[in-house]
Amino acid sequence: MTSTPARTAASTETALAAFERETPQVLISDIAMPGEHGYSLIQTVRARSSGQGGRIPAIALTAYVRAEDRERALAAGYNRHLSKPIDSIDLASAVAELVQRA
Repeated sequence: MTSTPARTAASTETALAAFERETPQVLISDIAMPGEHGYSLIQTVRARSSGQGGRIPAIALTAYVRAEDRERALAAGYNRHLSKPIDSIDLASAVAELVQRA
């Protein structure tokens, strides 16, 4: 697998625009974002075809840490739910695990 640089987006709208330019290998998203929330983002991504990134491995990285928050994130389409703050090694391990399974 070729390594690509990380891209950032400040909102759901800019994240989806970035998808139009280049499909990332992994999506890491907060749930609480300006405008639309991370649930809208993953639902829009999951509605895309596989060739357009619809099956991309996705992590919800959020301060919403209750069991029902985890369940909602997974039901929305995220593969993993991780709480903030997170150790960078733990985040890297979660990303590697998802990419390996994909």
